[in-house]
Amino acid sequence: MRDGFIKVAAATPKIRVADPRYNAEQIFTLMRQADRQGVRVLCFPELCLTGYTCADLFLQDTLLRGAEEGLATILEATKNLDLVAAVGLPVRNPWDNKLYNCAAVIQNGEILGLVPKTYIPNYGEFYEGRWFASGKDLDVTFDFCGQKNVSLWSDCLFACEEIPDLVIGVELCEDLWAVEPPSNVLAAAGATLILNLSASDEVVGKAEYRRQLVVGQSARLCCGYVYADAGEGESTTDLVFAGHDMIAENGALLAQRRFATGLTVSEIDVERLVYDRRRVNTFAPPERDPMEDAHAVGIGRTFFSLKPATTALTRPVSPTPFVPADETHRAGRCDEILKIAALGLKKRLEHTGARTAVVGLSGGLDSTLAILITGIAMKLLDRPASDIIAVTMPCFGTTDRTRDNAVELAQRLGATLKRVDISEAVRWHFRDIGQSMDNHDVTYENSQARERTQVLMDIANQQGGLVIGTGDLSELALGWCTYNGDHMSMYAVNAGIPKTLVRHLVAYVAGDKAGEDKALSLVLEDILDTPVSPELLPAIEGKIAQRTEDIVGPYELHDFFLYYAIRWAFPPRKILRLAEYAFGRSYDRETLLKWLKNFYRRFFSQQFKRSCLPDGPKVGSITFSPRGDWRMPSDAVAALWLEELEELEGER
Repeated sequence: MRDGFIKVAAATPKIRVADPRYNAEQIFTLMRQADRQGVRVLCFPELCLTGYTCADLFLQDTLLRGAEEGLATILEATKNLDLVAAVGLPVRNPWDNKLYNCAAVIQNGEILGLVPKTYIPNYGEFYEGRWFASGKDLDVTFDFCGQKNVSLWSDCLFACEEIPDLVIGVELCEDLWAVEPPSNVLAAAGATLILNLSASDEVVGKAEYRRQLVVGQSARLCCGYVYADAGEGESTTDLVFAGHDMIAENGALLAQRRFATGLTVSEIDVERLVYDRRRVNTFAPPERDPMEDAHAVGIGRTFFSLKPATTALTRPVSPTPFVPADETHRAGRCDEILKIAALGLKKRLEHTGARTAVVGLSGGLDSTLAILITGIAMKLLDRPASDIIAVTMPCFGTTDRTRDNAVELAQRLGATLKRVDISEAVRWHFRDIGQSMDNHDVTYENSQARERTQVLMDIANQQGGLVIGTGDLSELALGWCTYNGDHMSMYAVNAGIPKTLVRHLVAYVAGDKAGEDKALSLVLEDILDTPVSPELLPAIEGKIAQRTEDIVGPYELHDFFLYYAIRWAFPPRKILRLAEYAFGRSYDRETLLKWLKNFYRRFFSQQFKRSCLPDGPKVGSITFSPRGDWRMPSDAVAALWLEELEELEGER
């Protein structure tokens, strides 16, 4: 449970219809298996103690007594298990003599509460209205299963004392299909984890619809959602139940199983959910206090206790969070990003009446992506590629490989190519300021970057154009750009694209968009194979002497740190834990700590560059526009974050 991770599971036992004794044994056996796997919250299907398909047998007192006795057996058999479970059974309310389709929420041999189903389906193959009443607004207590004053309460939350962010709400099957699912109100009142006990029969096409409902509701409510479905053992007189169990979190499907019995296990990150709710101020209407609303509709909290423990992770944690792992999904994402960025540039070119778009082309990844996006924008404008002015500006560190690739790329795209050798201009500048050519310090490097920017700006003035920025999101996070050099442009098309995604975008164009132009594909592939470098130091034997990732660290690590530190505001300890989980076979803990410390140092010290960025389109969940998503004082101190990392070093 450390770092907000709670291991949860959906369980589908193999049952016998109308045999609560057998079913109770299957249920507590799965509970014990779940406990051995570290599960702390467990959800079973609707009416699993009796079977959902008992039909008119639900009206038999014998079955109702059997269900109560079966629950008592489960309570006794699991009283030493440190987990919360929701088990489905029919319950007769002695106050109104009506029957309710309920979830018994249990822990350590105690019933925390009974939650009745609100929406009772009576259409198609469903005819629950024949036996069950709606539990809407129900709030009674009575003795049940040998326990005193058990609550039968439709509007109740179950909150963990040790983990305040873990608050459980319960709904049953049809409740999710309704116009106003109970989970809406439960989440607004603080529930971070919704359990759904379901008995949804299987017909062709229904699984995808059901999946969309579960995943969509988890996104809408910014919650974890555990859906447990009835399966093998239900009557097949007219229906088949496939045990479609799912675990979702804030729009992401973490785990699912179908046509099987047993446990479906993953972890819900309640810290992440609470952060996103805090960040999105429209989660609860600003004029209303969620707890006041909860009190108005009678929602209360029942508290339970869990022993603190470290949750072993099994959920997927991608080492490339900005890049979809699935090839088809990745191709779709790349196409969408290219269109978004190009549409932003199209609008800017139209609005300014620019005659040209000026791109400094180095033969590296970022400038390649910038000119590819610019080419798409020109097509959207029905303008020729020759309206793009590609400027190569060789200097002291330029290699033949990058120079030739830049020239070939411009020619294959049909851009107007200009070559401006800035070597002599930079030497003159060094003489003016007294900089030695032998002193390869930051002045030596940045003078070249600023000279290139001056050339681009002046050519843009000459040609009535806009300078298209090439810097990417990862460079902005690390401040790996020259202030008032490549840091500046008139429209920065790459500003919202992280380096790991830049590579895939260029590869996507090389493989899927270049078409029959094999020469274009070849030059793009060679650019992809070229080490990332600003080429500001003299080449060694004609090869790149300055490799960016040797200096600032691997971009795959920095993009991982960036995603979790900025998008989710995770503390350094949690980011390191996730990095060890995601990169354990590639980087040791010492290396991860080294580059994570470097990330925080650079991120804080380089904010002044992000505070005055040019315009550029947002394409993903993170952007550093000072006018939009990111506002941070340039003199903020990184001490707290670095101190936490120092403590982690001491734990080795």
